[in-house]
Amino acid sequence: MNNKENSYKGKIITVPNLLSLFRILLIPIIVWLYCVEKKYELTILVLLISGASDIIDGFIARRFNMVSDIGKALDPIADKLTQGVTLICLLIDFPRLAILLFGLLVKEFLLGIMELYSIKKTGVVHGANWHGKLTTCMIYATLFVHIWWHDISEVVSFGFIAIIFMIMCMSFVMYYVQKKKYMKENMK
Repeated sequence: MNNKENSYKGKIITVPNLLSLFRILLIPIIVWLYCVEKKYELTILVLLISGASDIIDGFIARRFNMVSDIGKALDPIADKLTQGVTLICLLIDFPRLAILLFGLLVKEFLLGIMELYSIKKTGVVHGANWHGKLTTCMIYATLFVHIWWHDISEVVSFGFIAIIFMIMCMSFVMYYVQKKKYMKENMK
């Protein structure tokens, strides 16, 4: 870690953090477009803008050494809020997506508790790993498919749900193993 990166570690106001906040502010727009206006193409557009800002936020944080502890927490919060709220909106038309919402809530709740415990014991805030990012991408893909293909067949829908649920479980197990190993090796 270089000195410049250390200078952002405790910062709150950084470009990546502002982009994460921007994604959180897009959530009411997603709800309004999907639930009130029923403008599915615009809902997808706003989700794409949210996703693009997520990619840009990560690029800027790493490329310009603006990684901060608040950003490591705020970025996944923005992702999970966007995913969770969008899933709740989709429950109106696709009640079967409750399976994904339930899985997401349980996974994030348990991992959140583990992360807080890990931070308390080691003093280190961890970012996402490849399998967490894969889970995020697959959840977004499922959201897009259900919004775009509004008359999706139940078989295809359940297929997406089953695949995402398995990826989510795999990611949870991998995070659990990594956290346990890290805490064992790095206790304060």
